[in-house]
Amino acid sequence: NHLKGYCKEYKLTLGFQDITLDLYPSFSAYLIKNQGLSNNTVGKYFKTLKSFLNEAADRGLNNTFDYKKKKFKVLTEDVDKVYLNTQELEMIYKHDFSSKPYLDKVRDLFIIGCYTGLRFSDFSEIKPENIVDGNKIKIRTIKTNELVFVPLHPKVKAILKKYKNNLPAPISNQKTNDYLKEIMKMVGIDTMVETSVTKGGVLTKSSTEKYNLISTHTARRSFATNAFLNGIPSISIMKITGHKTEKSFLTYIRVTAEQNADKLLNHPFFN
Repeated sequence: NHLKGYCKEYKLTLGFQDITLDLYPSFSAYLIKNQGLSNNTVGKYFKTLKSFLNEAADRGLNNTFDYKKKKFKVLTEDVDKVYLNTQELEMIYKHDFSSKPYLDKVRDLFIIGCYTGLRFSDFSEIKPENIVDGNKIKIRTIKTNELVFVPLHPKVKAILKKYKNNLPAPISNQKTNDYLKEIMKMVGIDTMVETSVTKGGVLTKSSTEKYNLISTHTARRSFATNAFLNGIPSISIMKITGHKTEKSFLTYIRVTAEQNADKLLNHPFFN
């Protein structure tokens, strides 16, 4: 649709042979300036475009390969993503939601995500047959089709026992995110967080309560960050999260310079 809009705006007709380095800056500017999109959204569209061009090349329909050059880059921006530390997770885990059973179920599923590192599509579908020897989860992930084994944290064991290994039926990701914000607000996860994003070519900063930034994906990020801060080797965490390189993993976790220094204080080199 954006390519169609771009063609209409500049009275163009595009074929595969026209997706060149000359197109890149013009189409990028159209998405950023004309459409007011964020850098990451623009990057997502170029990533999708490259997928289609690769498929077209595989089918012998595309013989123009400028899109594989470095200058035809996918924009990415490290936006401010939050995680929940172990103290906050303890508050959420211990909060009494018995008066609102629907929140109680969402909280339980979310806590499982925070201590397994699985995606929502996976941790919301855990079945009794996924429990191995009473101390591991064995599951083939939906997104990547990888077989992963996750050791069971005591909190996950307790939740599974609560439901006799038959977790409550999941609701939609969108509705779960709405309920999570309600849960976090009730628990008191309300510190102010400054966020920034480049949209329409302009860096915009704003502040909001932390509960507004929590989603199902926060569980996975919280698992990775807390595991790393607790000294679990990156390679072991990556076996669960599915990150292929340590570089991509380290950009995913939320560790401040001070937290990293505190972690190193326990290393034999500094003792």
